[in-house]
Amino acid sequence: MAVQSHFFSVGSVVSWAEAGVGAVATQSVVEPAYGPRGLELMREGKSAPAALDQLLGDDPAESVRQVAMVDRAGRVAVHTGNRCIAQAGHAVGEQVSAQANIMERDTVPAAMVRAFTELSGDGLAERLLAALEAAEREGGDLRGRQSAAMVVVTGRATGSPAEDRPVDLRVEDHPDPVRELRRLVGMRRAYGRADAGDQLAMAGDVEGALAEYEAAHRSQPDNLELAFWHGVALAANGRENEAAPILRRAFQAHAGWIELLKRLPDAGLFPDDSELIARLAGTRAVSEPAGVEPSAPVPPGPPASPGPPRAG
Repeated sequence: MAVQSHFFSVGSVVSWAEAGVGAVATQSVVEPAYGPRGLELMREGKSAPAALDQLLGDDPAESVRQVAMVDRAGRVAVHTGNRCIAQAGHAVGEQVSAQANIMERDTVPAAMVRAFTELSGDGLAERLLAALEAAEREGGDLRGRQSAAMVVVTGRATGSPAEDRPVDLRVEDHPDPVRELRRLVGMRRAYGRADAGDQLAMAGDVEGALAEYEAAHRSQPDNLELAFWHGVALAANGRENEAAPILRRAFQAHAGWIELLKRLPDAGLFPDDSELIARLAGTRAVSEPAGVEPSAPVPPGPPASPGPPRAG
């Protein structure tokens, strides 16, 4: 599910989803309890329509609520109370619901469903972004823009949070939140490829790992984290000439990356080769002409570094 609003941190109150269970969006005069309670009812086996009917029946303020649910079977339920602020309404498609309130025009929900449906097969995150962008083109929120969020969960729970919730992104306060959300989705995709590279490295597939690290770095060329680990993986596998210019950019931006490289051998994430580290860090062969890579032979390194840390 995805959401945008002129409201601070909209994702913290509107969006709820659980792998193997379903998703809930609770909007308008928000009652956040619809999220966890709706998921609980669907987890117990109730369909989305049955769960929503039960919650609305227990809510004396249902006339100001706007709530949508989709269960694990793709069944959809949606409610727009008759006191939601105009323009307010919803549109339903196959396994999808779009709803909005305080819109500039009442055409927003139908435009969202149409955009989502037309991109069938392009990936759920892309389809959700397309729906939000379609809402923008129709005029969007009457008040303007402030925050956005996206959550994607898997149809079956595996017990692994990273696998069960592949996308969980929030833009809390931004002048163009949907555009920023799209940027973050691209970043998340790149880090996913880097994570895939880690798994391939640990499985001994060096070439496969290097291909994933390269793809991640290429998709986000200005990201120093992805650049650094791509360069580290290349250098650790005897490809110093390719690694050097990649690492140099990170080193020039912040000296902490040089110190990090020096610490990697103790963690088993890089060859214990002081000469190699010195060349990469620029503390050796400094008299060579600019743009010429060091010509000393590079000893073959170990397999690509397994599982570089993504957070400090």
